[in-house]
Amino acid sequence: MVSIFRKILGGGDSNERVVKDMGPLIAQINSLEPALQALDDAALGAKTAEFRARLAAGESLDDLLPEAFAVAREAIQRTMGQRPYDVQMIGAITLHRGEIAEMKTGEGKTLVSIIAIYLNALDGEGVHAVTVNDYLARRDAQWYTPALDLLGITVGVIQNQGAYRYTTDTVSEQSTFEHLVPVSRAEAYEADVTYGTNNEFGFDYLRDNMATTLAGRVQRSRHYAVVDEADSILIDEARTPLIISGPAQDDTSLYPRFAKIVPLLQEGVHYNVEQRHRAVTLTEEGVEVLEKSLGISNIYSLENFRLTRYMEAALKAQVLYQRDHDYVVKDGEVIIVDAFTGRLMEGRRWSDGLHQAVEAKEGVRIQQETVTYATITIQNYFRLYDKLSGMTGTAVTEAEELDKIYKLDVTVIPPNRPVVREDFPDYVYRSQNGKWKAVVEDIAERNAEGRPVLVGTVAIETSEMLSSLLKRRGIDHEVLNAKQHQREAQIVARAGERGAVTIATNMAGRGTDIKLGEGVADIGGLHVIGTERHESRRIDNQLRGRAGRQGDPGSTRFYVSFEDEIMKRFAPDWLPGLMTRMGMDDETPLESKMVTKAIEQAQQRVESYNFDTRKHVVEYDDVMNTHRDVIYAERDKVLRGESMRETVTEMLEQEVAELASLYLGPDGDIEAFRAGIDALVDLQPDELPVESIGNPDEAQDAAIEIVDQRYLALEEMAGEETQRLVERLVILRT
Repeated sequence: MVSIFRKILGGGDSNERVVKDMGPLIAQINSLEPALQALDDAALGAKTAEFRARLAAGESLDDLLPEAFAVAREAIQRTMGQRPYDVQMIGAITLHRGEIAEMKTGEGKTLVSIIAIYLNALDGEGVHAVTVNDYLARRDAQWYTPALDLLGITVGVIQNQGAYRYTTDTVSEQSTFEHLVPVSRAEAYEADVTYGTNNEFGFDYLRDNMATTLAGRVQRSRHYAVVDEADSILIDEARTPLIISGPAQDDTSLYPRFAKIVPLLQEGVHYNVEQRHRAVTLTEEGVEVLEKSLGISNIYSLENFRLTRYMEAALKAQVLYQRDHDYVVKDGEVIIVDAFTGRLMEGRRWSDGLHQAVEAKEGVRIQQETVTYATITIQNYFRLYDKLSGMTGTAVTEAEELDKIYKLDVTVIPPNRPVVREDFPDYVYRSQNGKWKAVVEDIAERNAEGRPVLVGTVAIETSEMLSSLLKRRGIDHEVLNAKQHQREAQIVARAGERGAVTIATNMAGRGTDIKLGEGVADIGGLHVIGTERHESRRIDNQLRGRAGRQGDPGSTRFYVSFEDEIMKRFAPDWLPGLMTRMGMDDETPLESKMVTKAIEQAQQRVESYNFDTRKHVVEYDDVMNTHRDVIYAERDKVLRGESMRETVTEMLEQEVAELASLYLGPDGDIEAFRAGIDALVDLQPDELPVESIGNPDEAQDAAIEIVDQRYLALEEMAGEETQRLVERLVILRT
């Protein structure tokens, strides 16, 4: 398959090629504008019923596209005071075609989605608008729904702690719930369009397939999804499967014991760390210390082998997982920090005892381990949709993965205005100490000029460390990380003001738009500083994209040291020695195309490694997916009321056959066979007497006849309706 992305970049100017390909369609949409402007709101809204009637008469969504897009544009103009640009219409066409639209920051990606959503909502099968967190789901639903509401399109919102339908009335004093009326989850899904996160959609799918009645299900079919921040959801989140679990019977008392042993061990003596793969392994000396501490002679013996998982978890918790980097401790709980967004992942837990080991390390209450009831990967969940599309500011670097895993092409949408942001080369330092001094100086210089500065950090601990450095210099600033997430909108709203300094983890890179304050464009715009290269070039590009939105001026620079995590794990071995050979000290930066290229190659190695990880996750789940599809299809038949009598009698007869195979052989146990049948149907004393059991086949046939007759008698006594209900419950719980 030759993707549109490859065609665009195959030669010539990409913007001209995109516009040329879709130009006639855009012209057709634009030609309808004057007639629609002449309609009143009621007549414009009536277009939806007209379109639906034409669909019912045999026209396709593609046939309706020019008119429907023109109607959506007019509705947006009337309700929001914004007329979508032609390039935004190109983005909407891309989404309707089931592709990924890459659009620069500030180009109105979410506005673009409304146009494609309107067209695809016309067939009445439901559209899922997927975003990265509950806040954005609520915000987007309320910001953009007035246009859909004018056209008679209903909108629902699902959240971790509730579900809502949009109303034009003001029903709450909270701005993020102002127009949201609480409803059941099923009612939210019955809307033409439903906003929510990938986790909520995925978990509802799993819960629906655990339901024991049709009324217990909430989702409709998975018809069409528009995924905002598609690279984050479809790629970054795809390393972690969605799991519904319950408490397991496991001994949590062992975790504190191992948490006390680990500090006795020394790296390089008792264990070795492999940074590249984030792995830690015990040496022979380490095993000896462990066995001595536990008072056992051989931890790998059959009776002690289960203890190795506790030790492995304790080692990882102590060595690889750091507080305020990988997790935070909040209200006596260990909460994971999303490495890609910097947000707290409430309700998520590491598996294989790791979370319990971290809890033991931090001295908080150790929660019970869990057993999995249902699971699906992000990849296999989104493959369930009839049509899938998405939008993001950065997808080109992952075009291959999006194609291979999801069969999605990437189309680069030209900006409405050219990007004039200046991206300075990286400054590379020998040590982190030199790097941080330079970062503070850069902030101070830009702040003295009055320019707003956004500083991106990779972890909570580094954002707080930089904050303390700025306090010493007397530079006023705001810190935005997972600990201050409630103030995110407030902090971001001021980040483009004159003299503002904002330190942020990756949180500020998604779903937020930093607008320049008055006069800021005249002094150079927003200056973005990256304090470390991320594992993915996309995250770096997201940070860069905070500056220079919609043709605004701006600048960016990344500061890197050889002590940074990604450099230690993936940079070539010759790099650190280069500066030493050049006689450079800690505070002198290296500015070299060769070094920049080496850093990018290191990132590409990380991306390749992570791609392989995600590929293995989905390959493993593909095997389970085959079984999951069969089981869920059978459950669906049961819930829809199909008679299960034949299935149940087959199950009973199979049980009789297994008893016969087990007890009616040459050296069989006839009494055990009869006891097994008795356990199934409660035999009467004169039924299937032991002395009458001779030929195994005849005995099996006789037992089956008794079981079938007893089942029919039970149905006559209970009634057919009750029997069918019992059958469904038995099968659903088997």
